[in-house]
Amino acid sequence: MKRKYIKWEKLDNTANIFPVIAGESMTNTYRISVVLKDEIDPVKLQETLSIVLPKFPGFNLRLRTGVFWYYFEENGKKAPKVKEESEYPCRFIHANRNNSYMFSVTYYKNRINLEAFHALADGMGGIGFLREITYQYIRLLYPDLRKKLGDELSEETSLDRDDSFVRNYKKANASQYKSKKAYLLKGEKLPYGGFGTICGFLSVSQLKKISKEKYHTSINNYLIACFVYAIYQANPGKITKKHPVRIAVPVNLRPYFLSNTTKNFFAMISAEFYPKKNEYSFEDIMEITKNSIESQKTKENLEAIFSYNVSNSEILAARAVPLPIKNLAMLYVYNRAAMANTTTITNIGNVKVMPEYEDYIENFYSFLPFSKGQNLKATITSYKDSLVLGFSTRFMDTTVPKIAFRQMTQDGADVSIETNGEFYL
Repeated sequence: MKRKYIKWEKLDNTANIFPVIAGESMTNTYRISVVLKDEIDPVKLQETLSIVLPKFPGFNLRLRTGVFWYYFEENGKKAPKVKEESEYPCRFIHANRNNSYMFSVTYYKNRINLEAFHALADGMGGIGFLREITYQYIRLLYPDLRKKLGDELSEETSLDRDDSFVRNYKKANASQYKSKKAYLLKGEKLPYGGFGTICGFLSVSQLKKISKEKYHTSINNYLIACFVYAIYQANPGKITKKHPVRIAVPVNLRPYFLSNTTKNFFAMISAEFYPKKNEYSFEDIMEITKNSIESQKTKENLEAIFSYNVSNSEILAARAVPLPIKNLAMLYVYNRAAMANTTTITNIGNVKVMPEYEDYIENFYSFLPFSKGQNLKATITSYKDSLVLGFSTRFMDTTVPKIAFRQMTQDGADVSIETNGEFYL
Protein backbone atom coordinates (compact mmCIF):
# COMPACT_ATOMS: atom_id res chain seq x y z
CA MET A 1 0.00 0.00 0.00
CA LYS A 2 1.36 3.42 -0.98
CA ARG A 3 1.86 5.67 2.02
CA LYS A 4 0.42 9.20 1.76
CA TYR A 5 2.98 11.95 2.18
CA ILE A 6 1.79 14.74 4.51
CA LYS A 7 3.41 18.12 3.92
CA TRP A 8 4.82 20.00 6.86
CA GLU A 9 6.65 23.28 7.38
CA LYS A 10 8.40 25.31 10.05
CA LEU A 11 6.79 28.28 11.69
CA ASP A 12 8.33 31.58 10.60
CA ASN A 13 10.64 33.31 13.04
CA THR A 14 7.97 35.59 14.53
CA ALA A 15 5.29 32.88 14.67
CA ASN A 16 7.31 30.76 17.12
CA ILE A 17 6.22 32.92 20.07
CA PHE A 18 2.45 32.78 19.47
CA PRO A 19 1.77 29.14 20.52
CA VAL A 20 3.79 29.79 23.69
CA ILE A 21 1.78 32.78 24.91
CA ALA A 22 -1.69 32.08 23.48
CA GLY A 23 -4.66 31.32 25.71
CA GLU A 24 -8.15 32.51 26.62
CA SER A 25 -6.96 35.85 28.03
CA MET A 26 -4.33 36.53 25.36
CA THR A 27 -5.68 34.90 22.23
CA ASN A 28 -3.33 36.21 19.52
CA THR A 29 -6.33 35.97 17.18
CA TYR A 30 -6.93 39.00 14.98
CA ARG A 31 -10.07 39.83 13.01
CA ILE A 32 -10.41 41.24 9.49
CA SER A 33 -13.94 41.88 8.19
CA VAL A 34 -15.45 42.66 4.82
CA VAL A 35 -18.81 44.41 4.61
CA LEU A 36 -20.86 43.54 1.53
CA LYS A 37 -23.87 45.39 0.17
CA ASP A 38 -26.28 42.47 0.67
CA GLU A 39 -26.99 40.13 3.58
CA ILE A 40 -24.86 36.99 3.79
CA ASP A 41 -26.18 33.64 2.59
CA PRO A 42 -24.61 31.16 5.09
CA VAL A 43 -25.04 28.16 2.80
CA LYS A 44 -23.17 29.92 -0.02
CA LEU A 45 -20.51 31.11 2.41
CA GLN A 46 -19.91 27.54 3.64
CA GLU A 47 -19.65 26.34 0.05
CA THR A 48 -17.24 29.19 -0.64
CA LEU A 49 -14.92 28.20 2.19
CA SER A 50 -14.91 24.56 1.05
CA ILE A 51 -13.81 25.65 -2.42
CA VAL A 52 -11.16 28.20 -1.38
CA LEU A 53 -9.50 26.51 1.62
CA PRO A 54 -7.82 23.60 -0.24
CA LYS A 55 -6.18 26.17 -2.55
CA PHE A 56 -4.55 28.02 0.36
CA PRO A 57 -1.64 26.03 1.83
CA GLY A 58 -1.05 28.79 4.39
CA PHE A 59 -4.46 28.25 6.04
CA ASN A 60 -4.99 24.55 5.29
CA LEU A 61 -2.80 23.73 8.30
CA ARG A 62 -2.84 22.28 11.78
CA LEU A 63 -0.32 23.05 14.54
CA ARG A 64 1.84 20.20 15.84
CA THR A 65 4.17 19.99 18.83
CA GLY A 66 7.65 18.65 18.11
CA VAL A 67 10.55 17.82 20.43
CA PHE A 68 12.34 21.12 19.78
CA TRP A 69 9.83 23.36 17.95
CA TYR A 70 6.19 23.68 17.03
CA TYR A 71 5.54 22.99 13.37
CA PHE A 72 2.69 23.11 10.84
CA GLU A 73 1.27 20.09 9.09
CA GLU A 74 -1.12 19.97 6.15
CA ASN A 75 -4.61 19.59 7.53
CA GLY A 76 -6.90 18.48 4.72
CA LYS A 77 -9.99 17.98 6.89
CA LYS A 78 -13.37 19.36 5.95
CA ALA A 79 -13.49 23.17 6.18
CA PRO A 80 -14.53 24.50 9.60
CA LYS A 81 -18.23 25.26 10.02
CA VAL A 82 -19.26 28.79 9.12
CA LYS A 83 -21.35 30.25 11.95
CA GLU A 84 -23.37 33.36 12.62
CA GLU A 85 -21.41 35.66 14.91
CA SER A 86 -22.46 35.14 18.54
CA GLU A 87 -19.32 35.98 20.56
CA TYR A 88 -16.96 38.89 21.04
CA PRO A 89 -14.28 39.40 18.36
CA CYS A 90 -10.81 37.87 18.57
CA ARG A 91 -11.74 34.87 20.72
CA PHE A 92 -9.28 32.05 21.34
CA ILE A 93 -9.61 29.40 18.64
CA HIS A 94 -9.81 25.87 20.04
CA ALA A 95 -8.42 23.87 17.12
CA ASN A 96 -9.73 20.58 18.53
CA ARG A 97 -13.30 21.95 18.20
CA ASN A 98 -12.60 23.45 14.77
CA ASN A 99 -11.49 20.49 12.62
CA SER A 100 -7.92 21.29 13.76
CA TYR A 101 -7.93 24.62 11.90
CA MET A 102 -6.50 27.82 13.38
CA PHE A 103 -8.92 30.25 11.79
CA SER A 104 -12.68 30.73 11.76
CA VAL A 105 -15.20 32.38 9.45
CA THR A 106 -18.36 33.95 10.85
CA TYR A 107 -21.00 36.30 9.46
CA TYR A 108 -23.43 38.91 10.76
CA LYS A 109 -26.01 40.55 8.50
CA ASN A 110 -23.93 41.71 5.52
CA ARG A 111 -20.50 41.20 7.12
CA ILE A 112 -18.02 38.32 6.79
CA ASN A 113 -15.41 37.97 9.56
CA LEU A 114 -12.12 36.14 9.26
CA GLU A 115 -10.44 35.44 12.60
CA ALA A 116 -6.95 34.00 12.34
CA PHE A 117 -4.33 32.82 14.81
CA HIS A 118 -1.31 35.07 14.29
CA ALA A 119 1.07 32.13 13.90
CA LEU A 120 -0.52 31.44 10.50
CA ALA A 121 -0.04 34.86 8.96
CA ASP A 122 0.08 38.58 9.61
CA GLY A 123 -2.59 41.00 8.39
CA MET A 124 -1.35 40.94 4.81
CA GLY A 125 -1.67 37.15 4.66
CA GLY A 126 -5.11 37.38 6.26
CA ILE A 127 -6.28 39.98 3.73
CA GLY A 128 -5.24 37.71 0.85
CA PHE A 129 -7.31 34.82 2.22
CA LEU A 130 -10.38 36.93 3.06
CA ARG A 131 -10.28 38.64 -0.33
CA GLU A 132 -10.38 35.29 -2.14
CA ILE A 133 -13.24 34.12 0.10
CA THR A 134 -15.08 37.31 -0.85
CA TYR A 135 -14.44 36.84 -4.57
CA GLN A 136 -15.60 33.22 -4.55
CA TYR A 137 -18.69 34.04 -2.49
CA ILE A 138 -19.72 36.77 -4.93
CA ARG A 139 -19.17 34.43 -7.87
CA LEU A 140 -21.42 31.79 -6.28
CA LEU A 141 -24.16 34.38 -5.85
CA TYR A 142 -23.87 35.56 -9.43
CA PRO A 143 -23.48 32.61 -11.87
CA ASP A 144 -22.84 34.89 -14.86
CA LEU A 145 -19.87 36.39 -13.06
CA ARG A 146 -18.66 32.91 -12.13
CA LYS A 147 -18.97 31.78 -15.74
CA LYS A 148 -16.98 34.81 -16.88
CA LEU A 149 -14.21 34.70 -14.23
CA GLY A 150 -14.02 31.01 -13.25
CA ASP A 151 -13.11 29.65 -9.81
CA GLU A 152 -9.34 29.99 -9.87
CA LEU A 153 -7.52 32.29 -7.47
CA SER A 154 -6.84 35.77 -8.80
CA GLU A 155 -3.38 36.64 -10.11
CA GLU A 156 -2.93 39.22 -7.34
CA THR A 157 -3.08 36.50 -4.65
CA SER A 158 0.22 35.10 -3.42
CA LEU A 159 0.63 31.55 -2.10
CA ASP A 160 4.31 32.10 -1.30
CA ARG A 161 5.30 30.40 1.99
CA ASP A 162 8.83 31.74 2.15
CA ASP A 163 10.26 32.54 5.59
CA SER A 164 11.45 35.98 4.53
CA PHE A 165 12.93 36.65 7.97
CA VAL A 166 15.49 33.86 7.54
CA ARG A 167 16.15 34.68 3.90
CA ASN A 168 16.90 38.36 4.55
CA TYR A 169 18.54 38.54 7.97
CA LYS A 170 22.12 39.65 8.58
CA LYS A 171 24.21 38.06 11.31
CA ALA A 172 25.64 39.68 14.45
CA ASN A 173 23.08 42.41 15.15
CA ALA A 174 22.55 43.92 18.59
CA SER A 175 19.08 44.21 20.10
CA GLN A 176 17.10 47.21 18.84
CA TYR A 177 14.20 46.79 21.24
CA LYS A 178 13.19 49.12 24.05
CA SER A 179 13.28 47.27 27.35
CA LYS A 180 12.36 49.96 29.91
CA LYS A 181 8.79 49.81 31.18
CA ALA A 182 6.32 52.12 29.44
CA TYR A 183 3.28 53.82 30.93
CA LEU A 184 0.51 51.20 31.06
CA LEU A 185 -3.15 52.17 30.77
CA LYS A 186 -5.34 51.27 33.73
CA GLY A 187 -9.02 51.54 34.53
CA GLU A 188 -12.24 49.70 35.34
CA LYS A 189 -12.73 46.84 32.91
CA LEU A 190 -15.89 45.75 31.14
CA PRO A 191 -17.75 43.01 33.10
CA TYR A 192 -17.80 39.33 32.16
CA GLY A 193 -14.69 39.47 29.98
CA GLY A 194 -16.22 42.13 27.73
CA PHE A 195 -14.58 43.17 24.47
CA GLY A 196 -15.53 46.69 23.40
CA THR A 197 -15.15 47.91 19.83
CA ILE A 198 -15.24 51.54 18.71
CA CYS A 199 -14.95 52.32 15.01
CA GLY A 200 -14.40 55.76 13.57
CA PHE A 201 -15.32 56.04 9.89
CA LEU A 202 -13.36 58.74 8.05
CA SER A 203 -12.59 59.93 4.54
CA VAL A 204 -9.15 59.05 3.15
CA SER A 205 -9.10 62.18 0.98
CA GLN A 206 -9.96 64.40 3.97
CA LEU A 207 -7.27 62.79 6.13
CA LYS A 208 -4.72 63.08 3.34
CA LYS A 209 -5.39 66.80 3.05
CA ILE A 210 -5.17 67.33 6.82
CA SER A 211 -2.03 65.26 7.35
CA LYS A 212 -0.18 66.55 4.30
CA GLU A 213 -1.17 70.22 4.19
CA LYS A 214 -1.42 70.95 7.91
CA TYR A 215 1.17 68.63 9.43
CA HIS A 216 3.40 67.67 6.46
CA THR A 217 3.21 63.99 7.21
CA SER A 218 1.40 60.77 6.26
CA ILE A 219 -2.08 59.67 7.33
CA ASN A 220 -0.46 56.85 9.31
CA ASN A 221 1.76 59.23 11.30
CA TYR A 222 -1.14 61.62 11.87
CA LEU A 223 -3.44 58.93 13.29
CA ILE A 224 -0.69 57.55 15.53
CA ALA A 225 -0.07 61.09 16.84
CA CYS A 226 -3.80 61.44 17.61
CA PHE A 227 -3.57 58.22 19.64
CA VAL A 228 -0.46 59.39 21.54
CA TYR A 229 -2.02 62.80 22.20
CA ALA A 230 -5.24 61.21 23.48
CA ILE A 231 -3.32 59.03 25.96
CA TYR A 232 -1.33 62.08 27.12
CA GLN A 233 -4.48 64.19 27.58
CA ALA A 234 -6.40 61.42 29.34
CA ASN A 235 -3.64 60.76 31.89
CA PRO A 236 -2.40 64.16 33.15
CA GLY A 237 0.76 64.01 35.22
CA LYS A 238 1.19 60.25 34.76
CA ILE A 239 3.41 60.24 31.68
CA THR A 240 7.07 60.61 32.67
CA LYS A 241 10.52 59.96 31.27
CA LYS A 242 10.64 56.86 33.45
CA HIS A 243 7.25 55.69 32.12
CA PRO A 244 6.75 57.16 28.63
CA VAL A 245 3.94 56.57 26.19
CA ARG A 246 5.36 54.03 23.78
CA ILE A 247 3.12 52.73 21.01
CA ALA A 248 4.24 49.62 19.13
CA VAL A 249 3.84 50.05 15.36
CA PRO A 250 4.19 46.93 13.17
CA VAL A 251 5.83 47.70 9.82
CA ASN A 252 5.13 45.51 6.80
CA LEU A 253 8.58 44.43 5.54
CA ARG A 254 7.50 43.14 2.13
CA PRO A 255 8.08 46.40 0.20
CA TYR A 256 11.54 46.81 1.75
CA PHE A 257 12.77 43.31 0.90
CA LEU A 258 10.79 42.46 -2.25
CA SER A 259 8.87 39.68 -0.52
CA ASN A 260 5.45 38.28 -1.39
CA THR A 261 5.22 35.81 1.48
CA THR A 262 1.90 34.92 3.11
CA LYS A 263 3.67 34.13 6.39
CA ASN A 264 4.40 36.77 9.02
CA PHE A 265 6.86 39.36 7.78
CA PHE A 266 6.85 42.52 9.86
CA ALA A 267 9.04 44.35 12.37
CA MET A 268 8.01 46.39 15.40
CA ILE A 269 9.10 49.99 15.78
CA SER A 270 7.68 52.36 18.40
CA ALA A 271 6.30 55.88 18.61
CA GLU A 272 7.67 57.24 21.87
CA PHE A 273 6.72 60.34 23.86
CA TYR A 274 7.68 61.57 27.30
CA PRO A 275 7.32 65.14 28.57
CA LYS A 276 10.27 67.50 28.99
CA LYS A 277 8.05 70.50 29.81
CA ASN A 278 4.71 71.12 31.50
CA GLU A 279 2.36 71.46 28.53
CA TYR A 280 2.30 69.98 25.04
CA SER A 281 0.02 70.95 22.18
CA PHE A 282 -1.13 68.46 19.58
CA GLU A 283 1.30 70.10 17.14
CA ASP A 284 4.17 69.40 19.55
CA ILE A 285 3.24 65.74 19.92
CA MET A 286 2.66 65.41 16.17
CA GLU A 287 6.24 66.52 15.51
CA ILE A 288 7.72 64.30 18.23
CA THR A 289 5.75 61.26 17.06
CA LYS A 290 6.56 61.82 13.39
CA ASN A 291 10.28 62.12 14.08
CA SER A 292 10.23 59.05 16.34
CA ILE A 293 8.58 56.90 13.66
CA GLU A 294 10.50 58.14 10.63
CA SER A 295 13.89 57.78 12.30
CA GLN A 296 13.18 54.06 12.76
CA LYS A 297 11.51 53.28 9.43
CA THR A 298 14.70 52.79 7.45
CA LYS A 299 15.56 49.54 5.74
CA GLU A 300 18.78 49.29 7.74
CA ASN A 301 17.04 49.69 11.10
CA LEU A 302 14.22 47.31 10.23
CA GLU A 303 16.75 44.74 9.06
CA ALA A 304 18.65 45.10 12.34
CA ILE A 305 15.44 44.58 14.36
CA PHE A 306 14.40 41.28 12.81
CA SER A 307 17.98 40.07 12.31
CA TYR A 308 18.52 40.15 16.06
CA ASN A 309 15.53 37.82 16.53
CA VAL A 310 16.56 35.44 13.76
CA SER A 311 20.16 35.30 14.95
CA ASN A 312 19.03 34.14 18.38
CA SER A 313 16.89 31.32 17.00
CA GLU A 314 19.59 30.26 14.56
CA ILE A 315 22.10 29.53 17.31
CA LEU A 316 22.75 25.81 17.08
CA ALA A 317 22.81 25.37 20.85
CA ALA A 318 19.31 26.90 21.11
CA ARG A 319 17.96 24.50 18.47
CA ALA A 320 18.90 21.50 20.60
CA VAL A 321 17.01 22.71 23.69
CA PRO A 322 13.78 20.72 24.29
CA LEU A 323 10.58 22.62 23.58
CA PRO A 324 9.29 22.93 27.22
CA ILE A 325 12.54 24.62 28.29
CA LYS A 326 12.59 26.76 25.16
CA ASN A 327 9.00 27.83 25.89
CA LEU A 328 9.97 29.05 29.36
CA ALA A 329 12.82 31.10 27.92
CA MET A 330 10.61 32.61 25.20
CA LEU A 331 7.88 33.40 27.73
CA TYR A 332 10.38 35.20 29.98
CA VAL A 333 11.67 37.31 27.08
CA TYR A 334 8.13 38.09 25.93
CA ASN A 335 6.96 39.20 29.39
CA ARG A 336 9.85 41.63 29.66
CA ALA A 337 9.27 43.04 26.20
CA ALA A 338 5.49 43.34 26.69
CA MET A 339 5.90 45.86 29.50
CA ALA A 340 7.90 48.14 27.20
CA ASN A 341 4.83 49.26 25.24
CA THR A 342 1.71 51.17 26.27
CA THR A 343 -0.32 49.87 23.36
CA THR A 344 -0.19 48.85 19.69
CA ILE A 345 -1.61 50.37 16.52
CA THR A 346 -1.35 48.55 13.20
CA ASN A 347 -2.15 49.75 9.70
CA ILE A 348 -3.59 46.98 7.54
CA GLY A 349 -3.35 49.40 4.63
CA ASN A 350 -5.61 50.24 1.73
CA VAL A 351 -7.35 47.04 0.60
CA LYS A 352 -7.66 46.84 -3.17
CA VAL A 353 -9.99 44.46 -5.00
CA MET A 354 -10.46 43.58 -8.64
CA PRO A 355 -12.78 46.02 -10.50
CA GLU A 356 -15.30 43.24 -11.22
CA TYR A 357 -16.06 42.93 -7.47
CA GLU A 358 -16.06 46.57 -6.35
CA ASP A 359 -19.80 47.11 -6.76
CA TYR A 360 -20.56 44.31 -4.28
CA ILE A 361 -18.22 45.46 -1.48
CA GLU A 362 -18.94 48.25 0.99
CA ASN A 363 -15.91 48.29 3.30
CA PHE A 364 -13.16 46.46 5.21
CA TYR A 365 -12.09 46.84 8.84
CA SER A 366 -10.18 44.98 11.51
CA PHE A 367 -9.54 44.50 15.24
CA LEU A 368 -6.56 43.39 17.33
CA PRO A 369 -6.75 41.12 20.39
CA PHE A 370 -5.53 42.25 23.80
CA SER A 371 -2.10 41.26 25.06
CA LYS A 372 -0.14 41.49 28.30
CA GLY A 373 -0.43 45.02 29.68
CA GLN A 374 -2.28 46.24 26.58
CA ASN A 375 -6.03 46.48 27.11
CA LEU A 376 -6.63 49.12 24.45
CA LYS A 377 -5.37 48.75 20.88
CA ALA A 378 -6.13 50.20 17.46
CA THR A 379 -6.13 49.27 13.80
CA ILE A 380 -6.26 51.30 10.59
CA THR A 381 -7.98 49.78 7.55
CA SER A 382 -9.08 51.53 4.37
CA TYR A 383 -10.98 50.73 1.19
CA LYS A 384 -11.40 53.27 -1.60
CA ASP A 385 -12.07 56.60 0.19
CA SER A 386 -13.26 55.04 3.45
CA LEU A 387 -10.87 54.61 6.39
CA VAL A 388 -11.83 52.82 9.59
CA LEU A 389 -9.92 53.48 12.80
CA GLY A 390 -10.95 50.55 15.00
CA PHE A 391 -10.31 50.47 18.75
CA SER A 392 -10.41 47.23 20.75
CA THR A 393 -10.84 47.93 24.46
CA ARG A 394 -11.37 46.14 27.78
CA PHE A 395 -12.04 49.44 29.56
CA MET A 396 -15.39 50.92 30.59
CA ASP A 397 -13.93 54.39 30.07
CA THR A 398 -13.78 55.61 26.46
CA THR A 399 -11.87 58.86 27.03
CA VAL A 400 -8.86 57.96 24.89
CA PRO A 401 -10.82 57.16 21.69
CA LYS A 402 -13.04 60.23 22.31
CA ILE A 403 -10.07 62.60 22.51
CA ALA A 404 -8.46 61.06 19.43
CA PHE A 405 -11.63 61.48 17.35
CA ARG A 406 -12.20 64.98 18.77
CA GLN A 407 -8.77 66.03 17.54
CA MET A 408 -9.60 64.77 14.07
CA THR A 409 -12.87 66.71 13.98
CA GLN A 410 -11.08 69.86 15.17
CA ASP A 411 -8.69 69.41 12.24
CA GLY A 412 -11.65 69.30 9.84
CA ALA A 413 -12.33 65.57 9.45
CA ASP A 414 -15.88 64.24 9.36
CA VAL A 415 -16.11 61.29 11.75
CA SER A 416 -18.98 58.87 12.29
CA ILE A 417 -18.68 56.42 15.17
CA GLU A 418 -20.04 52.92 15.68
CA THR A 419 -19.67 50.64 18.72
CA ASN A 420 -20.69 47.07 19.48
CA GLY A 421 -22.98 48.23 22.27
CA GLU A 422 -20.70 47.51 25.24
CA PHE A 423 -20.94 51.22 26.07
CA TYR A 424 -22.41 54.38 24.63
CA LEU A 425 -20.26 57.33 23.61
